[in-house]
Amino acid sequence: MNKTVTGTGKTVEDAINHGLQQLGVTKEQVETKVLQVPDSGLMKLFGKKEAIVEVALINNPEQRALDFLNDVLNAMKIHCKIHTRLEDKVLFIDLEGNDMGVLIGRRGQTLDSLQYLVSLVINRQHEEYVRVILDTENYRAKREKTLEDLGEKMANKAVYYHKKMLLEPMNPSERRVIHAKLQNHDKVFTFSEGEEPYRRVVIQLKDKN
Repeated sequence: MNKTVTGTGKTVEDAINHGLQQLGVTKEQVETKVLQVPDSGLMKLFGKKEAIVEVALINNPEQRALDFLNDVLNAMKIHCKIHTRLEDKVLFIDLEGNDMGVLIGRRGQTLDSLQYLVSLVINRQHEEYVRVILDTENYRAKREKTLEDLGEKMANKAVYYHKKMLLEPMNPSERRVIHAKLQNHDKVFTFSEGEEPYRRVVIQLKDKN
């Protein structure tokens, strides 16, 4: 997709609208530069000059994310639709297509890595940080439910066997789900131990006293 086009028209406003039509965006998404103002010509002998305006897309987070993901997905030969939504400095990206399992990877590792890369791309050399949440096939919600069920199951085991339970290594966001699920549990508490990438959640019985 071209990021800069030249619009022409009888007036500057017409030229801007011409450029917007070419880009398929709204006025709020672009910067404009007038290259030529309209003129009726010298004594009307040389004809009328049209307005010429350069219309350029603002380098916004959504566009940067789209450009990057399109390049990556094309290189991977993966065809899918990319839906983006920017709300309160959080960029939600949903990938829609067939066989999205390859993008999810084992326990979401590929999806997490891609999310991390998108975050690096859109936040590079920009002071205002934008958080990225990349998802496909509602994987994030399904994974969160799985982790919550796991946390509850292991808490019950800790109580039943009267010993602490060590969960498998998880990334920080997954550990936070377990901690949040069990933070108000009346019989156990949680903490993390170990070094990344092998850091894990520990479920420990509360002191009876």
